[in-house]
Amino acid sequence: MIDAIAFKYRTGTPWMDLPERFGSWKGVHNRLRVWAADGTWKRVLTALLAQADAEGDLEWNVAVDSTVVRAHQHAAGARQKGPLPASRTTMPLDAPAVA
Repeated sequence: MIDAIAFKYRTGTPWMDLPERFGSWKGVHNRLRVWAADGTWKRVLTALLAQADAEGDLEWNVAVDSTVVRAHQHAAGARQKGPLPASRTTMPLDAPAVA
C-alpha cells in the first residue's frame, strides 16, 4: 500500500493509471484518505523524524527557486490603493499650435 502511494506521488500519475501490481487504485486511494483523516501519516512522520534526530541523521536543507515560488500580484507593481490618476495633458491649451 505504501509503495503504491509513494509511486503515485513520485511519478505524478493519475490514480486510475496506477499499475496493476499495486492492486485496485480505488483501494489505494481510499486507504490514503483514511490514513490522512485519522492522523496515521502525521504519526509516521513524527516517529521517523524522532528516529532520524536520535541517530544524528536529521539535516534540513531547503532550496526554493522561481519555478516553485511566485510573487503575489501586488509585489509585481500592481497599483496598491487610491483612485487612478487622471490623464495629464501634454501641452497647455493656450500654447501655440504647431504647423
